[in-house]
Amino acid sequence: MLVLRPLAFHDLAGLERLAVISGGRMTTLPDNRDHLSQLISNTQQSLRKEVERPAGESYHFVLEDTETGEVVGVSGIEAAVGITSPFYSYRIDDVVHASSELQIHNRVPALHLCQDYTGASRLYTLFMDGEHRQAENIHLLSRARMLFIAAHPERFSPRLIVELQGVADEKNQSPFWECLGRHFFNMDFNKANYLTGINSKGFIADLMPHYPVYVPMLNPEAQAVLGQTRDDMRDVQKLLEEEGFEYRRYVDIFDAGPTLEARTEYVRSVSQSRCLPLAIGETADDQPMALISNNQLNNYRCILAPLNPEQPVLTEAQADALELASGESARVLWL
Repeated sequence: MLVLRPLAFHDLAGLERLAVISGGRMTTLPDNRDHLSQLISNTQQSLRKEVERPAGESYHFVLEDTETGEVVGVSGIEAAVGITSPFYSYRIDDVVHASSELQIHNRVPALHLCQDYTGASRLYTLFMDGEHRQAENIHLLSRARMLFIAAHPERFSPRLIVELQGVADEKNQSPFWECLGRHFFNMDFNKANYLTGINSKGFIADLMPHYPVYVPMLNPEAQAVLGQTRDDMRDVQKLLEEEGFEYRRYVDIFDAGPTLEARTEYVRSVSQSRCLPLAIGETADDQPMALISNNQLNNYRCILAPLNPEQPVLTEAQADALELASGESARVLWL
């Protein structure tokens, strides 16, 4: 059985394994033991903290195979971006140039460096071992975070965003970076991503151009990937769009991947999940699949299982995995 739960200190080796497998493609999952240890520490501190409004908390979860004890996936939520360090994006806006004398009126798209998302909550660090990358498991790894948000709304912002990785080739080289970023940073894409991932972000403000960058001045390859995500992230993008997330012309400053956003209360997994008392007994496999979580904080758990909408019943093993007793309330979302 696969169970999603908060990241704990004994997960460090499993987290390191996932960082190596990711091959440097995950900005927020660098192969750096100190940083990964900090992810665990931040999660544990955030879970113990009394929160009235979101600030610098972050929560990471792992997907554990209970039969083997192996960590097969990781995902996270940042309660409010831009609080402890700047959070930069490019906003694509049209710049208007007009000449009444020549009777010319042009609208030219341009990239504007901004911090418009400061204070928003962010879904991030979604990565799964390829052997387990089935659609149902991706639903569990990604959407279980939103059930956590639904159970603890005071810990998160009314605005929720997610940055999707931009287009890169088989060598993890980004056409957008090669056209723009490299000229300002004098380092390769992987190094810039790594430095950002371990929170060395001061160089961004020091080196990035603060004037608008006109899109037509980029080469065709860079223009073509603006707001586009990698092929292997398209299923994740589709899932998020089904949740109600939209692309509103904000892109990542390194690879031009799209930033999607939604009002937290309108996200499908938040608005449509329901708290129900559950019974323990015999179940049938021909029932619709549902995400089922407890409403706890430190001991949050979520699984994916068939569940009868008329008479919600869990097996004893499923109830144990969720740390629920018969009659206790669980949060349920049918897929």
